[in-house]
Amino acid sequence: MLRLIGTLVECDLSFGGTAARIKSHPRSHIVELTDGSKWRIWPGDLATTLGWTPEAEIEALPIEDEFCSHVLVDQSDGSRVRATDASNDWPVEKLRKSLRAG
Repeated sequence: MLRLIGTLVECDLSFGGTAARIKSHPRSHIVELTDGSKWRIWPGDLATTLGWTPEAEIEALPIEDEFCSHVLVDQSDGSRVRATDASNDWPVEKLRKSLRAG
């Protein structure tokens, strides 16, 4: 299921592994969760986040992907988007090539 958007990485969820709610979504490509994490959303996945409500329970899971470090999963409907820490920028040329390729 996650292979389409990266390979799920083994992670230790003993810290709780709980989902967080959306604290703010001021720009389409940035999502801040109530746990304090801020995420830059992969451009091809932006439409999905625009359908998320503040009540949505979002879980961030680490993945192995060329561009993204995590997948954000809406626990209510299973929708998922690729993301990286909001402080990271996308490598522009690689991003263009990837989006052109589909």
